[in-house]
Amino acid sequence: MTPPRLADLRTALAGLDPLPGELVRVREEVPARFGVSHRYAKWAGTPAPPPTGPGPAVLFERVAPGAPDAEARAVLIGLYGTRRRAAALLGTTPAELPARLLDAVAAPVPPVRIREERVPERVALPPDLTALPVPVLTDEDAGPYLTLGAVLATNPETGVRNLSVHRMCVQGPDLLSIWMVPGRDLEAAHLAAQRLGRPLPVAVHIGLAPAILLSSCCPTSLVPEKTDELAVAGALGGAPVELSTCRTVDAEYIAHAEYVLEGELLPGPVPENPEGPAATPEFLGYQGRAHPGLPTVRVTGVTAREGAMFQTVSGPGHEQSVLLGFGMEAAVLDVLRGRGAPVAGVHCHTAGGGQLMLVVQWRAKRSAGEDAVVRAAGEAVLEQFRMVKLVVSVDEDVDVESDADLWWAVVTRLQADRDIAVLPDRLGFPLDPTQSTAYSDTVSADGRTAKAHFDCTVPYAHRDRFRRPAFTAPEAAAPVP
Repeated sequence: MTPPRLADLRTALAGLDPLPGELVRVREEVPARFGVSHRYAKWAGTPAPPPTGPGPAVLFERVAPGAPDAEARAVLIGLYGTRRRAAALLGTTPAELPARLLDAVAAPVPPVRIREERVPERVALPPDLTALPVPVLTDEDAGPYLTLGAVLATNPETGVRNLSVHRMCVQGPDLLSIWMVPGRDLEAAHLAAQRLGRPLPVAVHIGLAPAILLSSCCPTSLVPEKTDELAVAGALGGAPVELSTCRTVDAEYIAHAEYVLEGELLPGPVPENPEGPAATPEFLGYQGRAHPGLPTVRVTGVTAREGAMFQTVSGPGHEQSVLLGFGMEAAVLDVLRGRGAPVAGVHCHTAGGGQLMLVVQWRAKRSAGEDAVVRAAGEAVLEQFRMVKLVVSVDEDVDVESDADLWWAVVTRLQADRDIAVLPDRLGFPLDPTQSTAYSDTVSADGRTAKAHFDCTVPYAHRDRFRRPAFTAPEAAAPVP
């Protein structure tokens, strides 16, 4: 599958239709509350609970919203549910995509204003979130959640545009609570607007081209503060992202988005869940904790393309991990290349939510000195990237996309007393429940953790003892006398 330049979501999806096993269409009506998540659970993949495994993209063609008499609408889930499919949507492979991202960051293509005659026709819908098919995953959840809502906003002090995905809970017909990761660009724009005494105009997009969505998920360590994610998307997708003007707020929106929620980001605070402690399942596989007070988005307008698809993810599962992982891989690859390390590739394993577990593949060692280079580089990654908890180093003959091959390398190329380096009490990530003083008395505060590097590369001096045999093809065998 070779997608067109900067394909929109529906064009990318159409490319899956003729491919066996890549897209499942569910034509019977299901409810947004529990229906989508329950039906999709078997395909979500770890960290979703078993029985589950990576599966197809699923288009539910008729999902009934929560509001009575509301029109059933299409919901798409699992589009990025495998690394191979996600990379193929961009015309590449999982091994090649991190380098493509680095190239896009180095040579961004700025977005452009779409010509009036090219603006896709949009239908104005009432600003009523209860009429949209926003899924609810579990009966503990705070409510329906936008899990792939990409927020576009411009910092009023710096003029820098930012596109980023945030967890947003429906709190009322025109109100969303929003959790912004502290220190990220959207929070900076929000605080700048507060200093100026005004709300921050935003456009929340649901259903974007693969290049745009993937660029919006890249970490700040990859995309510099003043680099526009839309310009990275333009380079990744091979054409500028096209923008138009919102109808109800002074903001831009991405012209080919399936849905656009126009609104204003306000200080709040509102409790994420007034009735209990739970938010919604997190990407590491555990139920999320609700925040006591969050900012809000007041929705002032909703537009949609004809026959729009509402795109979502299941919380824990391969899809979240894949979306988060590729950007992290590119960032780590950039750091290792900068050290001059002989890195062949980087793979963020989905078991770690695309963040906590990193597999680094190394080129064949050229000297005994590279034994120490590999170990030092693995520990440097743990020190530099807060989210990474475990680095597994392997040789080029190990298939990093195969769990069985990874475990084979661990059990046959590692001695725990000499090949595991432990870095105690480092800054980590509190959504991992082990990273707390209640679990471990060796960490000094919640959100700190012990980190480890598993060096499963073959020592240079022993390289001949670890050669994997290649089965000989009949035509290559020497003739029997």
